[in-house]
Amino acid sequence: MLAVWCPDWPAVAAAADADVSPARPVAVLTGSRVTACSAPARAEGVRRGLRKREAQARCPQLYVAGVDPDRDARLFEPVAAAVDAAVPGAEILRPGLIVLSARGAGRFFGSEEAAAERLVDEVASIGVECQIGVADQLTTAVIAARHGVLVPAGEGARFLAPLSMRELAAEPALAAPERDDLVDLLRRLGIRTIGEFAALPATDVASRFGTDAVLAHRAARGEPERPPSPRALPPDLVAEMHCDPLIERVDAAAFAGRALATRLHGVLTAAGVACTRLTITVVTDHGETHTRTWRCAEPLTPEATADRVRWQIDGWLTGRGRRGSDTPRPSAGIAVLRLDPVEVVSAGALQPGLWGGVGEEDERARRALTRVQGLLGGDAVRVGVLSGGRGPAERITLLPWGEEHTPERDPDQPWPGRLPEPSPTTLFPARPRIRVTGTGGGDVVVTDRGMFSDVPVHVAWGSRSWRVEACAGPWPVDEWWWDPRHVTTISRAQILLEDSRALLVVCDAEGWAVEGIYE
Repeated sequence: MLAVWCPDWPAVAAAADADVSPARPVAVLTGSRVTACSAPARAEGVRRGLRKREAQARCPQLYVAGVDPDRDARLFEPVAAAVDAAVPGAEILRPGLIVLSARGAGRFFGSEEAAAERLVDEVASIGVECQIGVADQLTTAVIAARHGVLVPAGEGARFLAPLSMRELAAEPALAAPERDDLVDLLRRLGIRTIGEFAALPATDVASRFGTDAVLAHRAARGEPERPPSPRALPPDLVAEMHCDPLIERVDAAAFAGRALATRLHGVLTAAGVACTRLTITVVTDHGETHTRTWRCAEPLTPEATADRVRWQIDGWLTGRGRRGSDTPRPSAGIAVLRLDPVEVVSAGALQPGLWGGVGEEDERARRALTRVQGLLGGDAVRVGVLSGGRGPAERITLLPWGEEHTPERDPDQPWPGRLPEPSPTTLFPARPRIRVTGTGGGDVVVTDRGMFSDVPVHVAWGSRSWRVEACAGPWPVDEWWWDPRHVTTISRAQILLEDSRALLVVCDAEGWAVEGIYE
């Protein structure tokens, strides 16, 4: 596989769209945090994850743009066209990343090195910088592109071994959303490099972690990941629309693309399959044909299909690439729009959602919540956002639906004394009072040295009493000790009862109370 990676593409696209000089620092924000930044911005100390105010404090001349997937995809079309003109068969993983077969390119240009040089020159001719990576497997090739390395055949595992585990989660187009959590967990277990992860037995990884961990483990070992699907395509899967009147505007193309995506997924569902590689084709009224293939790590949903159709047609119709791009625009309106599933998998790969059909749950949930909010008021519908804090209740910030998800406290701070994972499944805001007694029959308290005054033996809650099977803690918390009006001194502990229930309990000046239950 050969990967063509354009570094910092969201920032590059934002600068090109606003006609900002490439030498000026640029940052792209999602909400109020930096999600992408250019090399000049990083040189000034701007990093992903910074808040807007801190990024601007580090770099006062920073140009700030909002995240815009449509812009990124539209401006990437000239790059895809340049790569496809040099080596046909290119597939877009996401705006900023293209993959293709290295074997054909190497044969045509004489070697993989010559093919890489030619592709760098082709992309540079339209004013874009890129890096090339070549390896046996897709994930290895993408990681190699980030390092600008051509990995010899059979050396993928050796190339990956010394790299950080973060490399396996760096590319969202190849990793499930939970990949970051997997990497964090492995780091806490002492596994910090890809080689250490690859050394784990495959059976242990499969039994301890989820499906995505198995895929990451195969990638770490340089094993085949997802070869071209051997499944025979069922007949009549192509969805085609003859446009009357002709499509000449992006908004009309988006409407037609959404309708055609819905039709295609109806056909796929009836056939019991889901699409992982999709070819989008348009034919103009003058007979011109434009084709582009998108490759996806996960089976496409109707919304994801419609997005890719909109992005692609936007790039074709507007022809708005970077300065100096000569990407041809259609000379007439679009007469035919066709979606062709190139690769399919069993529909079992898609998990039906809580709100209904596959791929529809997010949109239906948004509509339902917005309607309830309109009926009951803006503050009637709230969503939880992970926040910073030491107790489980403190780590939840409830915000009205539709507002920016800005936590009350920064969850990335260390928060010493924070309750260990996992958090309770049920919390009690009122904290009902209980009594904890020890071996001598007296009340158990937490001493000034942060220890139990006696071994907890019984818990009395209301009219009922349980024997304590085990306990953990206590974990003292001493906050605002410098301010007598806000000083908080409590201790948390976990208690396992004889009926297998586990309680999170809090000891304060008034005694013990239940903060949550583990179920």
